[in-house]
Amino acid sequence: MSAHLSYGRVNLNILREAARKDLREFLDKCAGSKAIVWDEYLTGPFGLIAQYSLLKEHEVEKMFTLKGGRLPTADVKNIIFFVRPKLELMDIIAENVISADKMHSPRDFHILFVPRRSMLCEQRLKEQGVLGSFINIDEYILDLIPYDSDLLSMESEGAFRECYLESDQTSLYHTAKGLMTLQALYGTIPQIFGKGECARHVANMMLRMKREFAGSQTQILPVFDSLLLLDRNIDLLTPLATQLTYEGLIDEVYGITNGYVKLPPEKFAAQKKQGEAGKDLPTEPKKMQLNSAEELYAEIRDKNFNGVGAALSKKAKIISAAFEERHNAKTVGEIKQFVSQLPHMQAARSSLANHTSIAELIKDITTSEAFFDNLTVEQEFMTGVDTDKVNAYIEDCIAQRDPLIKILRLVSMQSVCNNGLKQKVFDYYRREILQTYGYEHMLTLNNLEKTGLLKPQTSTRNNYPTIRKTLKLWMEDANEQNPNDISYVYSGYAPLSIRLAQVLARPGWRSIEEVLKMLPGPHFEERQQLPAGLHKKRQQGENRTTLVFFLGGVTYAEIAALRFLSQMEDGGTEYIIATTKLINGTSWIKSLMDRPEAQTL
Repeated sequence: MSAHLSYGRVNLNILREAARKDLREFLDKCAGSKAIVWDEYLTGPFGLIAQYSLLKEHEVEKMFTLKGGRLPTADVKNIIFFVRPKLELMDIIAENVISADKMHSPRDFHILFVPRRSMLCEQRLKEQGVLGSFINIDEYILDLIPYDSDLLSMESEGAFRECYLESDQTSLYHTAKGLMTLQALYGTIPQIFGKGECARHVANMMLRMKREFAGSQTQILPVFDSLLLLDRNIDLLTPLATQLTYEGLIDEVYGITNGYVKLPPEKFAAQKKQGEAGKDLPTEPKKMQLNSAEELYAEIRDKNFNGVGAALSKKAKIISAAFEERHNAKTVGEIKQFVSQLPHMQAARSSLANHTSIAELIKDITTSEAFFDNLTVEQEFMTGVDTDKVNAYIEDCIAQRDPLIKILRLVSMQSVCNNGLKQKVFDYYRREILQTYGYEHMLTLNNLEKTGLLKPQTSTRNNYPTIRKTLKLWMEDANEQNPNDISYVYSGYAPLSIRLAQVLARPGWRSIEEVLKMLPGPHFEERQQLPAGLHKKRQQGENRTTLVFFLGGVTYAEIAALRFLSQMEDGGTEYIIATTKLINGTSWIKSLMDRPEAQTL
C-alpha cells in the first residue's frame, strides 16, 4: 500500500508514519488485551492510516461499532472508545459503560477523541455519571489523512455547512493545526496565498500559531514553495456541474468513500465463469479500492470519460501481446523470465476486466437521454444561455418528481450563473419545489439561500459573464481525447478554482485584480520567514511545489485538472491537493439539507 505514496518531491508516507506512531503510543498506554469500539464514521479514515495488522500487534483482539445498549461480550482487559467529539455519541458511550458496570465485569475504559478533546463532551460524560470510569481520556490528532500520493483530506463532513451556515470555525482551527503539523514534518512554507474569508482566517491562525511556537521551529529544508488557500464559496459553480472524468463519474454515480466504491455485483459475477449463468448470483455489492497503487487506474482516472474506451482497448492489446510471448519462450531462462512476470500480468488482466466492467456500467448512464438532457442544460447555464427565466427542462423534471437533489443542483447552478434569480423566477421555483416535494424542504431552501447557492437577485449586475470571459471558463471544442487545457474535465468548462491556481503560477494574480474583486472575500499574500540556511536554491528546470488547500470541499474533476497542470511540459509547478472533504454535487447539497424533525433532536 505504501509504495505509491511518493509524488514528485513530496513523500506523504512521512505524514502517515507520524500518525501511526501516535496511534501505537496510545495503544501501549492501555496495557493488556483490548477491544476497540468505533464511531462508525472514523473506520474509513483510520483504514487509510493503519491496517488491522497494526492494531493486532498491539493486542487489539476485538472491534465493535458504537451503538446504544449493552456492549457485546469480549474477554478483554481494556475497552477503548474511538470517537468524534459529538455530544450525542457521549450519551451512547454512557449507556455502554453503565450497562457494563451492572454486569460487574472488571474492565478498564479509555476514550480517544478524534481529532480533538472536548470539554463539552467530558462535561456530558460527567453529567451521565461515567466520567470517573475512564482511565485514559486522550485526543488523537488526525487532521490531514493521506488519501493518495498527491492528495490529503480531513474528511470533515460538515466543514462547508459549519463555516457558511452556522458560523462555526472549528474546522478552520483544525485546518490551521493540520497545516502546522505538515510544516513540522515538511518544513515551513515560505509563501501563503489565499482567497476568501475562511482562507484569511486560516492564514491568520497559522501565523499566530507560528509566533507562539517561535522557539521550536523545525530545521527542515522546505518541501513546499507555496500554499494556496481557497474558499469553496468563491467557486460555487464547479461542484454543481456533473464531473466528466472517469473517477468523477464513478463518484457521481456510485459515490467513492474513503478510497472505496461499492458497485452492483451482477456485472462482475460474469467474469468468473461464463458457463455457470444463473448460479448463485452475488447479492452483496462489490467493494473496490481506488487509488494510484493500481497502475491502470492511475493511468485512466483523470481522463475525460470519452477517452477511457480507447485507453482500455489499447491496454487490452498490450496485455494479450504479453501473454502471447509465452509461445516464444524456448530456453529455460526465457521460460523462467516469463513465469516471473506472470503475477504482474495476471493482476493487470484482472484490473483491466474490472475497469472494463465499471466503464460499461457508467457508459449505460452517460449514453442515456436523461444524462444528455441534464448535461445540455448545465452547459447552457455555464455559457449564459437563458439563465434569467424559468427553465422548461427543470419544470418538466419537477413535474415528473425527479430526485430532489437533481432539481436543487440545477436551480442552484442557474442561480450562480445569473448572480441570483429574478424574484419572480426564484419564487416560482420555490413554490413548485415545496408543492411537489413537501413543505418540510423549506429549511433546505433557506440553507441554500444563506450559503449563496440559490438566492434572489439583489442587484441587476451579473458579474458571471465578465468572470467567464476574463478567466476563459468556457472553451469551445475542448479536446477530450488529448487535452491541451483543464476544461476537458467538464467537456468545455474550466473550473474557476483551478483557473485561479493556474493564473497564480503564471502570470500572477495582479493580472486578474478586477475579477478577484468580484469574487467573495479578500485575496492576500503572506511570507513566512525561514530559519537561516534553509532557503532553497532552485536547480535549473526544477519545478515549484504548491500545496492547494480547498476549504469546504473539492471534487475529483478539480483534482484531475490540477494533476493535468502538474504534468504539463512547461507548467513549472507540481501540485499537492488538500481539502476539508472530498465532495460531489450530491453529497454537497445533501450536507445542506434539513428536515424539521432533525431540528428538534
